[in-house]
Amino acid sequence: MKTFLNRRQFLQKTTLGAAAATLGGCATAAPRKLSANGKLNIGLIAVAGRAAGNIAGVKDENIVAICDVDANNLAKAAVQFPKAKQYRDFRRLLEQGDLDAVVISTPDHTHAVATVAALQRGLHVYCEKPLTHTVSEARIVAATARSAGRATQMGNQIHAGANYRRVVELVKSGAIGPVGEAHVWTSAIYGNVTPVESTPPPPQVDYDLWLGPQKVRPYRSQYIPFHWRNFWAFGGGTLADFWCHYADLAHWALDLHQPLSIEAEGRERHAEVVPVHLTVRYKYSANPGRPAVDLTWYQGGGKPDLLTKILPADQVAKWNSGVLFVGTKGQILSNYGQHLLLPEKDFAGFTRPKAIIPDSIGHHAEWLLACKTGSPTTSNFNYAAALTEAALLGNVAFRVGKKIQWDAQTLTARNCPEAEEFIQHHYRNGWKI
Repeated sequence: MKTFLNRRQFLQKTTLGAAAATLGGCATAAPRKLSANGKLNIGLIAVAGRAAGNIAGVKDENIVAICDVDANNLAKAAVQFPKAKQYRDFRRLLEQGDLDAVVISTPDHTHAVATVAALQRGLHVYCEKPLTHTVSEARIVAATARSAGRATQMGNQIHAGANYRRVVELVKSGAIGPVGEAHVWTSAIYGNVTPVESTPPPPQVDYDLWLGPQKVRPYRSQYIPFHWRNFWAFGGGTLADFWCHYADLAHWALDLHQPLSIEAEGRERHAEVVPVHLTVRYKYSANPGRPAVDLTWYQGGGKPDLLTKILPADQVAKWNSGVLFVGTKGQILSNYGQHLLLPEKDFAGFTRPKAIIPDSIGHHAEWLLACKTGSPTTSNFNYAAALTEAALLGNVAFRVGKKIQWDAQTLTARNCPEAEEFIQHHYRNGWKI
């Protein structure tokens, strides 16, 4: 069975600032007051794969609950955290009364249901990127987080790096003049798969729980543990996985929010499998600090043509992934750990602006401190939801094969009613938010 969030219901939810309490129930009392040196009681929802990095970031707190649909994963985590209570179903974990916070490292299709349920329980939440699987979920998660007033952080860990902060300062200081054009690309590849025949799920995996809100379908060996990212039912391919790392820099530096229009083209359009090759063109409105922005995303080997004009030929290949800002006075080229001001000759002797964005104490550490003291986080769910929404809209535009004129207020593609199917979420009974 599918449930559908219609426009009126969505607007009611965002106006009220919270989603219906189907999974999470009523919020708990105010969070415990802790000193910066106090220890949180944390529950881990998923303990393998990407969870390993998240566990490393929070392992010095009190890990009091662990959950995984895979019994083998759960057993391994129990060795590391022998005092933690064990669960297969995150809904049962959220009923544990001593929790302060949860870390959610599940596949994309479960992010929103787990996050909303945790927030409604009054818990602080760290959730992997992308924040949600659908656009409508992103809005609901943001509204629920605002209503809950808890510390939130999305797992785009590069946001905490010093390099991104220096680039943001350069762009905002006007080092390359007003920026009306940006390009983002990645060498990561998903979608290069052919669906295989269904088989029984591994005996240690509770496949029904793994499906969670998604409709029941036969198990394929390609789904677990990692290649679910290749399938629309569970992930969003390269765009959903890497936009929140690379386009994060453009959104941050240029104060981008919801785009005005989105147009996508790619070589493969499949009902189940994500595309390998994809180019998405976003248009963002002007704001008082900058002109309108055209942002282009490339995956599957694509790069901006401009790169070959501003870099020596032997240097282009070294920038397999990156972000390029094009201003009236020059360009800034960046990846995770380094950046260049171009043309280099024009910036010889350039005096950099004073560093005004404090270096992060660490992406996880920032969230932990916020849970304890109420200090801010820089990739909170309000910021993360808008970033995620833009990524997911690129996939929507590709799947409908049409340029979308986006109405961010009503959550509709004005010119494309068929996009509704991919904008809204569809849940099994018992899993809706």
